[in-house]
Amino acid sequence: MRVVSGELQARLDTGATTMCRCWLIVRRDGVRFGFTDHDRDLTIDGDVFKAGSGLDASVLEASTGLSVDNGQAVGALSDVGLTEADIMAGRHDGAEVWQWLVDWSSPELKMLLFRGFLGEIRRGTGAFEAELRGITETLNQPLGRMYLRECDRVFGDEKCGIDVDDPTYSADVTVLEASGNRAFSFDGLSGVQDGWFTNGVIQWTSGAVSLVKSDTGGVLEVWEEAEVAVGDKARVIAGCDKQALNCREKFGNFLNFRGFPHIPGEDWVTAYPSSGKAHDGGSLNA
Repeated sequence: MRVVSGELQARLDTGATTMCRCWLIVRRDGVRFGFTDHDRDLTIDGDVFKAGSGLDASVLEASTGLSVDNGQAVGALSDVGLTEADIMAGRHDGAEVWQWLVDWSSPELKMLLFRGFLGEIRRGTGAFEAELRGITETLNQPLGRMYLRECDRVFGDEKCGIDVDDPTYSADVTVLEASGNRAFSFDGLSGVQDGWFTNGVIQWTSGAVSLVKSDTGGVLEVWEEAEVAVGDKARVIAGCDKQALNCREKFGNFLNFRGFPHIPGEDWVTAYPSSGKAHDGGSLNA
């Protein structure tokens, strides 16, 4: 609920045209910027609100409950305000934003219209457009882990625990044959069982990365075409399908498995007793 002082409410009731809007932006490093759509600078609580900044934040949607207030702020880039260099450096990301309705004849009379944060900032030629996100936006951000059957880790990261530099899980290779920029055979992969690199990656020396679709007979097929020639070098890393079975049997790493393979599926909701099946509360995976 907005708090309006009695004196400000009395002036609003008269229909007076002495109202303007003021915005205060406070970056995470403590730097403060003030802007107003009035025709001269205003000083409020020690902060100077610059006029003529070209900032406009009239499109503001307010909602009740825990819904997110949102809007847009559009303005010109200036040396005294939001510079393009600062925006590109990310200095304004997540900055706090306040917007007030202010009586410019008595700036101490103000009403808070919006409080939140700067979201995505898009730059144009000499101008910017920023999302305004309400303070309830943080309540919509996911926290903690997701409960999934599959592992939620990246193969080889700290919590996975697999050392991808181990020759068991990776190899430095050279392209022997390329077919349609989608299938490649390499030297150095003899004796590797089929499917070992399925769902793995190929890190080309050019810096590009290809995801392996299948691995059969020493030929690795990738999902997207790669501009590769015979003789090019790469590093191939074993594939992980995020499933508990492969984690246990292929990598012997089940103690570090980060999924929940025994979560009942959606069919559990519609399950019903039937003859010939045990219904003793025991494991369904036995």
